[in-house]
Amino acid sequence: MKAVKAKDLRNDQPGQIEGKLTDARDELMKLRFQQVTGQLTDTSRVRILRREIARMLTILREQQAAEAKEGEA
Repeated sequence: MKAVKAKDLRNDQPGQIEGKLTDARDELMKLRFQQVTGQLTDTSRVRILRREIARMLTILREQQAAEAKEGEA
């Protein structure tokens, strides 16, 4: 899977980001199972996915804050 960049995420709609977030969480769950059973070969992928998930959540939060600010004005 290609690395997710914040610049690309900011151009996406919140629904698209949430879809990517769901996919990333599913993949992370699968990697954790592989890690527990000793089948995981690329351990760095877990760390990368955790950071991508955090990046997506941050961008979603920024978009929600911007919408709330526009609603007040």
